[in-house]
Amino acid sequence: MPNFDLPRRLAAEALGTALLVATVVGSGIMAESLTKDVALALLGNTLPTGAILVVLITILGPISGAHFNPVVSLVFALRRELAPRDALLYVAAQVAGGIAGTVMAHAMFALPLVDASLKVRTGGAQWLAEAVAAFGLVATILAGIRFNRSAVPWLVGLYITAAYWFTASTSFANPAVAIARSMTNTFSGIRPADLPGFIAAETCGAIVAMIFMGWLLHGGGKAITKEAHP
Repeated sequence: MPNFDLPRRLAAEALGTALLVATVVGSGIMAESLTKDVALALLGNTLPTGAILVVLITILGPISGAHFNPVVSLVFALRRELAPRDALLYVAAQVAGGIAGTVMAHAMFALPLVDASLKVRTGGAQWLAEAVAAFGLVATILAGIRFNRSAVPWLVGLYITAAYWFTASTSFANPAVAIARSMTNTFSGIRPADLPGFIAAETCGAIVAMIFMGWLLHGGGKAITKEAHP
């Protein structure tokens, strides 16, 4: 993998998160304008999100690792695969990029550039859903890297596509995206007051996934090597 310098990696993280959020918010606005059927609107929000993740991880992954997500950067920092200082800068780039993505989506649809959401997303069920969503995302990434690195873009895109539908929260699984979505009073929004519960749940889910997958994936190297080289 090419060894890109930190400024380029941060630019990739900011760009990727911006395009991800622009897709989430923009497709939500488009879906809501085309149909009053909530299920159909959610489908119109889901498919572009999964698709853009495949594209962004494929093209930007070789530059920065394509985290686009503070809890993913946290996990790699805790695993000592990302320096703490770099992780903090990744998070800053992701949050800034996410906000830029919301502004971009609003500008494309001629809406106020920033409009605090009024959409209520709170309570135990929503927080559990976010913990599950983040757990599954981190588990998918870590297992994908271990067993089939080239498939990670598709694995993540497909996981998020599925998680939109099996989680009560529609699977934010990303604090930077949650912050950005608090600035849009459209289909994909979340009240700013509901952010702490979501971010805490996402962080807990990611850390539990890191611990569990660290145990689950540990010690399998010899058996895999034997099968590959009889």
